[in-house]
Amino acid sequence: MTDPSSHKEDWLSRMLSVAMQGPLPLMFLLVAFAGGFIALLVTPREEEPQIIVPLADVLVAAPGLGAEQVERQIATPLEKILYQIDGVEYVYSMSRPGQCVVTVRFFVGEDRVDSLVKIYNKLYSEKDRIPSAVRSWAVKPVEIDDVPIIVAVLWSDEPDRTGDHELRRLAEEIEHDLQSITNTNKILVRGGRPRRMRVELDPEALAARGTAPLDVAWAIQVSNRLLPAGAIQAQDREIVVEAGKFIQSADELRDLVINVVDGVPVYLKDVARVMDGPAEPTHYTWIGFGPADGRGKADAAFYPAVAISIAKKKGSNAVWVAGEIEDYFARLKQNIFPPEVHYRIIRNHGKTADDKINNLVSSLFAAVLTVTVFIGIFLGWRAALVVGLAVPVCYGVTLLLGLYAGYTINRVTLFALILALGLLVDDPITGVDNIERYMKTGRHPGRRGVILAMGEIRSALIMSTVAIIISFAPLYFITGMMGPYMAPMAFNVPVSVTVSTVVAFLVTPWLSYKLLK
Repeated sequence: MTDPSSHKEDWLSRMLSVAMQGPLPLMFLLVAFAGGFIALLVTPREEEPQIIVPLADVLVAAPGLGAEQVERQIATPLEKILYQIDGVEYVYSMSRPGQCVVTVRFFVGEDRVDSLVKIYNKLYSEKDRIPSAVRSWAVKPVEIDDVPIIVAVLWSDEPDRTGDHELRRLAEEIEHDLQSITNTNKILVRGGRPRRMRVELDPEALAARGTAPLDVAWAIQVSNRLLPAGAIQAQDREIVVEAGKFIQSADELRDLVINVVDGVPVYLKDVARVMDGPAEPTHYTWIGFGPADGRGKADAAFYPAVAISIAKKKGSNAVWVAGEIEDYFARLKQNIFPPEVHYRIIRNHGKTADDKINNLVSSLFAAVLTVTVFIGIFLGWRAALVVGLAVPVCYGVTLLLGLYAGYTINRVTLFALILALGLLVDDPITGVDNIERYMKTGRHPGRRGVILAMGEIRSALIMSTVAIIISFAPLYFITGMMGPYMAPMAFNVPVSVTVSTVVAFLVTPWLSYKLLK
């Protein structure tokens, strides 16, 4: 049998000899711990991984056509045209009297900007084929980040004092202020009756003054304008001249001259009733509370409500954005809202995402602790401590690289890390077991025994890592909707296993030399 000590030193032996005598393993250990902790706090958290599915609605207005005519003359030809675009997976439409919506969905992973450019280019290139009945069309992109992470409901327990109209006005003011919160995206107000100036014509008064309803509509249209009328240069100053003005109040609208009959002006208040207030109700929004709510009321009362939905920007931390929004509403309730106005957050994806991720992180720590205890039973507490310190080092570097690569922390990412746990502990366990075996023989004490032990298993560790990388790398090339769900596994598992090999050659020998006897 050949004596291992007679072998010539190779690159691994020289690297281990230098590492065990210097501060490199300790520095790597500390940097991995600190970087992993920072990455765990800073990396954006969300429930699901980011999925890029370019989607757009083409809104077409064709007043005067029935639903069947819209489908036959506009929607169906437009579907055929848009399906010719490269990268389109599905095209479907919805037709109704006077309008239609054609939805274009591209394959998962297609570039969003390029997809929108393709839609515009195709529509403008086929502009000569647009039927004359089409008055206008618009392309409205739809993104996964448009889904709200927060839905807050404003409600009043005194509807006679603060009804749905007042709640709507309050929500619209909040909408503008909410946009100042960092990383908020689309904000929408649903429910309640908005403010309207309504003109109710009196047919008898119109007939008595020789005025038609079209005269009233034309007069309101031309009077509610503010147009530039040039500029006057005088004494090194420029005075901008404007003609007309916008109608500011119901009194101005009532005093509007809509016609002149026999030299007598006809005012709008002579032929119509003008009201400034809530619009006619087209829908109702209510909120009710059951016995489980704990509000101390036995009746199942319903209250008028207005909902405000807030989405976040792509790549931002849903937990942080949701927390800022919650703090904002708490300040509003304390300082701004009337006593009878309350709010309730009925959807909070930031909180649910944080809870689920914290549960998975707890499960991850429990799994690490279980593996460490299991190793301690069979190999001893010193060997278990070596492996137990190596695992968070691997996770710390993996989380840090994931943050740099643009991945978020979600349940798919954490599932990949839990899956990798059983793989990444193999290298440290093999290393510490072989080092302990060499130390027990007493033939090669000290650093020499550690170097020879690691050199003996070098090929096995490297080949096992390569085999795992080859096994998980194809997951990165999965297409379709499953692609974004498999990509975190294709990244986290090979990276964590690769880092575990580096730890097995760099940190494990140093820790074993310090801890094992």
